Amino acid sequence: MSAALELARRARAAAGADALATVTRERSTMLRFARSRPTQATSIDDATVEIAALRAGHVGRAATNRTGDEALADCARAAVGAAEAAAARGGTGHYPGFPRPTATRAHDGHDSETARLDPRAAGAALASAFDVADRAGVEAGGIWTAGEVETAIAASTGVEVSDRVTDAFMKVIATAPDGRTGYAAQTAVAAGALDAAALGERASRKATATVGAVAAGAAGDEPATLDPGEYTVVMERHAVLELLWVLGHTALDGLAHAEGRGALTGALGTRVVSPAINLSDSPRFHATLPRAFDAEGVAKAPLPLIQDGVAHRVVHDTRSAAIAGAPAETTGHALVAGGQASGPRPTNLVMVGGGAADEAELCAPVERGVYVTRLWYTNVVRPSESLFTAVTRDGTFLIEDGEIRRPLHDMRITDSALGILARVQALGARALLTSDGELYGRRFATGAVCPPLRAAAVRFSGASP
Repeated sequence: MSAALELARRARAAAGADALATVTRERSTMLRFARSRPTQATSIDDATVEIAALRAGHVGRAATNRTGDEALADCARAAVGAAEAAAARGGTGHYPGFPRPTATRAHDGHDSETARLDPRAAGAALASAFDVADRAGVEAGGIWTAGEVETAIAASTGVEVSDRVTDAFMKVIATAPDGRTGYAAQTAVAAGALDAAALGERASRKATATVGAVAAGAAGDEPATLDPGEYTVVMERHAVLELLWVLGHTALDGLAHAEGRGALTGALGTRVVSPAINLSDSPRFHATLPRAFDAEGVAKAPLPLIQDGVAHRVVHDTRSAAIAGAPAETTGHALVAGGQASGPRPTNLVMVGGGAADEAELCAPVERGVYVTRLWYTNVVRPSESLFTAVTRDGTFLIEDGEIRRPLHDMRITDSALGILARVQALGARALLTSDGELYGRRFATGAVCPPLRAAAVRFSGASP
């Protein structure tokens, strides 16, 4: 038995009946860099114990990073007190009880070399990116990070599971002397899979290129401003990731669906996007960041969500399934024990690729359109419509007569994620693991496997200020 699982057992016992304890140990390192030099290094080696206690359908939680018996007892009392206070204030709650044990399966989400967290790997990656940037006449900024996370859960229902995963991420933002920027990023289970030189090269080309832009590296022109309107768009997978993020928060959330405010409410079993779209949550897919179980110890399993454009399912945790009622049941998507107030989320989305060889082939039929590298400041406006707003960034280009002609000033998209996916004309053949690399709080790395795409009539509401 691992030390983390033994600690989870002790924490669960301290809380008595109707309790679940989670131990999360993180070992990670992160290097930030700007203007082609390192600026900050962070290292973490810490463990968190969280105890969840159930009283009258309400779950109270408390956490500590101390592991002595007295500290665990204090944490347990705080969790029980929170649950009892919620029950006294709100009557009987919706949570039916912690799940029973389910059989988990092994995965290939741990790389022993990455778990060593050798700083020389980070140093070599930064040196490689800096060298490429220097030769291109740009400055490189971004992040290199890698980590190992061990999670153990013990519950009064008999659940006892543990898992170890690793992840690595690098992003490069190249800045040209005229201020234009280019972006490239890569995510993997193993740090050794990150290709810093290729990332530096791709980001540098976008910061300096126009014609045939991203591939040929021609000299740059001043960015143009495009009028608001509807344009055919070619999106790199970094931008597609944002569409999937919006879907996760509006359409695939089982709690929102159960409460009648989800974007797929009343639409399951119907075609909601292009027939080219096949989307699943696949935690054991070879290219994703796998996990064996969710935050309640429920085993992860593949879950088809949209097939040939037809919506089939949403994701549930125990709480959202109880609110939805039979035949709904947890699909193993709890983010916290007892259910997150905002609902469950898919964490291993996989969108199947199509027939286009690459982004250049996606651009070829476009008479006039917009090439989008990535989106940021993504915000949901109307969840029931999956309507969102976002701004293009770090590589926005005008497409004319099938070729990238010149850079554009960044633009604001205001459109529906389901609507854009309904207007998809083609998908790239290569679906790759993609992440934004934003890791806040205890490390929980997620990503989506997705291809680039071409979609018609994407609504741009104006240039970014």
